[in-house]
Amino acid sequence: MNAPVVPVRRRRPEGDGSPPIRLMIVDDSTVARAVLSRMVEADPDFEVVALAGNAGEAIDALRTVCVDIVLLDVEMPGANGLDALPDIIRAGNGAQVLIVSTMAEDGAEVAVRALAEGAADTLPKPGTGFFAGRFSQVLADKLRRIGRASRQQSPPAAGFAPVRLRAMPDLPIGCVALGASTGGLHASVEFLRALPARIGVPILITQHLPAVFMSFFARQLETASGRPACVAIEGRPLVDDMVHVAPGDAHLCIVRQRNEVRVRLDRKAAPSGCLPSVDPMLASVAEAYGGTGVGVMLSGMGRDGLIGSRRLIEKGGAMLAQDQLSSAVWGMPRVVAEEGLACAVLPPGDLARRIAERSRA
Repeated sequence: MNAPVVPVRRRRPEGDGSPPIRLMIVDDSTVARAVLSRMVEADPDFEVVALAGNAGEAIDALRTVCVDIVLLDVEMPGANGLDALPDIIRAGNGAQVLIVSTMAEDGAEVAVRALAEGAADTLPKPGTGFFAGRFSQVLADKLRRIGRASRQQSPPAAGFAPVRLRAMPDLPIGCVALGASTGGLHASVEFLRALPARIGVPILITQHLPAVFMSFFARQLETASGRPACVAIEGRPLVDDMVHVAPGDAHLCIVRQRNEVRVRLDRKAAPSGCLPSVDPMLASVAEAYGGTGVGVMLSGMGRDGLIGSRRLIEKGGAMLAQDQLSSAVWGMPRVVAEEGLACAVLPPGDLARRIAERSRA
């Protein structure tokens, strides 16, 4: 297999002052590496700075080469791409990972596992004889989106505005509601793993994902956290210590009916334009639980969840936000923190421990 190589830097067009997005391609197929390299290097927004034939070569290269995005295959000799993903993320020092694999079809369990383990996105790879056409455009679009989001993540020491934290309410917890988007699958798993097996309240999750992913996402959460998880169904009562996941084609809302709280699915347009959206979930938690509701904003791009967070705070509830350093994209948690709505801004595991402390109080 070829060792990682660094090609000659290509000159960008005049007048474009932004640096190209630096890529590493990791694939055991020489043909696939060559085709992907030619494809992305035809676009001046990208620069391939390293190639690797397996995960071990990629990790070695990342010790000396700085990249923005790693294009990673799944099926490779030795450690496969999924098994090596956490090590590649650690070695990448902030680099994002795009899984490009024939096994990454929309809704496939491999794709959901990759996202849960920290990949930024996935893309099904066509046969090597069918690389042209729409695949090239979809690949370029994904790389631009991931690269731009990554570069919006300024280092914590530079450009970080101190936030004002609110006091955590001392009421018992009635419900925990998590909102997340890009990078949120990995963050949700970390949060649930750190949470005690029993906290005695239902857990809601709105994650920006297509509907086809949701059953696999719920299964991944159940496997990773050891607690039951299901895709929410209209009219079902909430169950303590169960994770209720928003379906991909509706907002997960709840409504209190006498002595129980039930799921209410809503498909009205949300201010953020997202479906599902975090805003309706948090707003309904505010109405159903008031001061005993707790919202947790995890990694994600944009401002979805800010309106619902304000409503939850108005009703006496609490908001927690993931910190910048541990977030793949510090967008959704950032606006909550900078609006002064958060009681804590910490990594997902530490946020879970804060909730555990309050549930024992």
